[in-house]
Amino acid sequence: MGLRETFLPWPVLRQAIASVRAGDRSGRGAAVRSRATDRLTPRTETADRVVGSVCPYCAVGCGQLVYVKDEQVVQIEGDPASPVSRGRLCPKGAATKQLVTNPLRETKVRYRRPYGKDWEDLDLGTAMEMIADRVIATRRETFVENDDRGRRLRRTMGIAMLGGATLDNEENYLIKKLGTALGAVQIENQARI
Repeated sequence: MGLRETFLPWPVLRQAIASVRAGDRSGRGAAVRSRATDRLTPRTETADRVVGSVCPYCAVGCGQLVYVKDEQVVQIEGDPASPVSRGRLCPKGAATKQLVTNPLRETKVRYRRPYGKDWEDLDLGTAMEMIADRVIATRRETFVENDDRGRRLRRTMGIAMLGGATLDNEENYLIKKLGTALGAVQIENQARI
């Protein structure tokens, strides 16, 4: 009877004994591998291609390798060539695959009308027009040219903007420019909050 079929039901004990018998004091050698493990093939080996990317969660910008098979993301891992993270990812970065492959992820524009109880799907063009109309109306209603003493203000306190840490510098720069052009003074970035 081999060691794998012994009476030892607890895998840790079985692996410890197998390691000692094999002379593997670290307990990481072939003696502690199971048959099931030996039959497995890593998803990274079966991928059709690997695409370099950047983690979308925070402002650090850790490098990622996205493994794609049949045009589907099968694995996302840290990029060892990244000077930022050198192949490491935090728990959120390591779970990035769930962000893009979760079946519960919304992929349509959803809208609930004021006092409405149900959500409805909108096409992107309609949603963008609604947002633009509301921004223009808010600016028109809240724009202040001068204060009580006649000093020039040219601002609106009815619009605030918040840039995200998942955006790159260029995107945040454009958000700042748009906010300033609208007259907003309440412009902030998630990374500073």
